[in-house]
Amino acid sequence: MSHHSSSRKSWGRAAAVAATATLLGGTVASAPAFAATAPASESVSASASSATTTLQILSFNDFHGRISQTSSEAGASAMIGTANALRAENPNTLLLSAGDSISGSTFTSNIQEDSPTIEALGVGGLDASAVGNHEFDRGFADLTDRVVNEYAAASGKSGADFALGANVYKKGTSTPALREYAIREVDGVKVGIIGVVTPTTATMVSPTGISGIEFGSMLTAANRVSAQLSDGDAANGEADVVVLLAHDGSESSDCSFIEKQAGAYGDLIRSASANVDLIVSGHTHKTYSCEIAAPGGGTRPVIQQGEYSQKLGQTLIEVDTTTKKVVSATSTILDTNRAASNAAVASIVAAAEQEANVLGAEVVGKVSADILRGGTPAGNDRGVESTAGNSVADWYLWATQQSTFGGEPAQISFMNPGGLRADVLYGTDGTVTYKAVADVQPFANSLYTMDLTGAQIREILELQWQPEGSSRPKLHLGISEGFTYEYVEDAERLNHIEKMFYKGVEIKDSDVFRIVTNSFVAGGGDGFTPFAAGTNRSDTGVVDLKATVDYFEAHPVVTPAPLGRAIPVEATTDPTETAAPTETAAPTETTAPSGSADPSGSADPSGTADPSGSADPSGTADPSETAAPTETSAPTETTVPTETMDPSGSAVPTTSEASTTSGGGVGNSSGDDDLANTGATTGIFVGGGLLLVAAGTVLLWVRQRANAEA
Repeated sequence: MSHHSSSRKSWGRAAAVAATATLLGGTVASAPAFAATAPASESVSASASSATTTLQILSFNDFHGRISQTSSEAGASAMIGTANALRAENPNTLLLSAGDSISGSTFTSNIQEDSPTIEALGVGGLDASAVGNHEFDRGFADLTDRVVNEYAAASGKSGADFALGANVYKKGTSTPALREYAIREVDGVKVGIIGVVTPTTATMVSPTGISGIEFGSMLTAANRVSAQLSDGDAANGEADVVVLLAHDGSESSDCSFIEKQAGAYGDLIRSASANVDLIVSGHTHKTYSCEIAAPGGGTRPVIQQGEYSQKLGQTLIEVDTTTKKVVSATSTILDTNRAASNAAVASIVAAAEQEANVLGAEVVGKVSADILRGGTPAGNDRGVESTAGNSVADWYLWATQQSTFGGEPAQISFMNPGGLRADVLYGTDGTVTYKAVADVQPFANSLYTMDLTGAQIREILELQWQPEGSSRPKLHLGISEGFTYEYVEDAERLNHIEKMFYKGVEIKDSDVFRIVTNSFVAGGGDGFTPFAAGTNRSDTGVVDLKATVDYFEAHPVVTPAPLGRAIPVEATTDPTETAAPTETAAPTETTAPSGSADPSGSADPSGTADPSGSADPSGTADPSETAAPTETSAPTETTVPTETMDPSGSAVPTTSEASTTSGGGVGNSSGDDDLANTGATTGIFVGGGLLLVAAGTVLLWVRQRANAEA
C-alpha cells in the first residue's frame, strides 16, 4: 500500500463524545480456548461530513507498571488523561500498547503482581495490546489464566485482545498459542490489530514458565495474518486498515540507521506486507518516528514511544470513506501532559500506593552512597559495568556463603543488567526500605547454583557482545568480588576476552568453579546459554529479594561495589620485526694524525711522543700504512693526559691533552695490525647494513684507545 504524506487534519476542540462499543462478555479459562476464538468486532463511530475520515491511533510501549507519577514518570492517570483529551477532540481513536505493560514494575505495582496496572489500563480505555517478553515473566499459565482475565474484568473487552501474539506457537507446532489479532471498527472503518513479540523472548524469561510454547518469526506471522485480513473472506476476519504492534525495536533513534537496521526487526519493518499501514514498536525503550519504505513503493510510519508513560505516539490515518483505502498516514511523538488526569485511574493508583506504602515502609538498612545502574542517566546503558550489577552479584554470592545456606557455597556470581530495574539511592541519610530494594529486582527469581568450567565462563563473557542485529549491542554482566577479567572492546565477536582471574590467579579452561546467579540467567536467559549447560545444578529456593534484604540486615552500612572488575586492555599482537638498517658505504681510511702518544710508553730524548705516531711491525715508521676509519661525530670524550717519563723512567701523566683526530677519535698507536683487523670487522658490519652496530663499534674502539692511553 502506497502512502503519500499529507498535512495533518485540524480538529477543533469539541465536547467529549462518548465512544459506543459492543463489549464482549466472558473470559478465557485456558490458552487453547482463547487462541481458537476469533475476535469479535467492536465499533467506535463519529459522524464525518467529508470524503475521508481521520483515524487517530494513540500508542505506548514498555509501561512496566509505572502507575505512580514521579519526577521522571507521568504515571497512569496522566497518560490516560492525555489520551482521553485527544480522544475528546477526535472520537475516532484507538489506544494501543506494544507490550511490556506489566512486570519489571516499580514496587507499588509489583508487590501486588501488577493487578493495579492491569486495572488502571483496562478502566482507562486501552483497546488492545501485543504481548511483550515481560508478559511471560511469571509464566505462560499466569498470562493466560490470570492476566487476561483481569484485563477482561477491568475493560469489559475480551481479555485475549490484551495478549496478542501471532508468532507465539504451541511447542513443536504451527498452532497459535495466543490470539493473533483483534478487530476494532472506527467510524465505519475496520482496523485490524496484529501483535508480535521478539523471538528472543525465549532467552529472556524463565524456561520452565514457557516450556509448552515457542516463538517464531515476526515477519512470517505478520505477513500471514495481514494476508488473512485482506483476502476477502469475512469468515476469517477482514480489515480496511492494519496496525502491527511489534514488541521489538531498534537500539538507535536515528531514522537513517533504523531504515537499514539489521536482524529480525530490520527485516520486519522493511518487508512486512504492504497491507500493514502502521508499525508500532517497543522493547528497546527508544523514541523515534520514522517513515520507512514499504514493499510496492511509498512509505509507512514506524514509531516507538520511549518508556514508562513519558510519551504517546499519535498516528493520523486518513481513509477514503467510500473505498476504505488509506490516503495517508502520518505519525508524531507527543509528551504526556503531566497535568492531565483521569479520575477513575487516579483512584486506582491511590489505593495501590496506600497498600504498597504499608508493605514497603519497613527499613532494611543503609547505604553509604548511591548504587547505580549503567549509563547516564543511570539505567540508560546496559552495555557498561555498573555498581548495581556488581553489588547484586556480591549479594548473591554472600547469600550462598552463610551458615543458614543449605547448599554448596559459590565462588563466583553473575547478575544480568536487564534484571536491574532501579537504583538504590542514598537520599538524605542513606536509609533503605523494603520497597527500595524490591524495586531493584522486581521479578522474584530464585537463586541457582551450578558448576561451570573456565571455558564455559569465558564463553559466557564473550556472549555479552550480542550478535549483529540484536536490539542491544552488549549486555554487561555484573560480577562478584574476587573475579576479574581483561577484555578488548573492539575485537571480533567471540574474541574479546583476554584473561580471567579468580583471587588474582589466572583461570584455566579446565578449572571448575561453583557459580550462583538468578533463575532467569541460570536457564540461559538473555542468550547466556552456557549457564543452562552447567552441571551439579541446584535451585536453592532462596528468592533474590530475600537474599538482598538479608544482606542489608546483616550489614549496618552497605557500600556500593566498585567498578574495575572488568578491565579493558589493548589487543595483544605479535611484535613486528624491526627493519634492517640501510646499508652505508664502508668507512674511508685516513692517515692518522701525528703527535699521538706512543703506547709503548717510550719517548724520544725530548720526552715528546714519536712524531710518526706509529710504527710498522718492523719498527719502521710508515705513515702511509697507519690508516684508521673515518668516524662520525661521537659524544665528546673526556680528555686523556699523555704519558711522559719521569727521571726514574716511570711513565706518568702530564697535564697536556692527548691528540685526537678531526673526527673526534683519540690518537693512533702502534697497534696497526689490531687496528687493521678491527677496521675489517667494522667494514663487514657496516657492509651488512647494520648502521647502529657500526656506530657502536666505532665508539667502543674510541673508548678502548682512550683507556689504553690513560
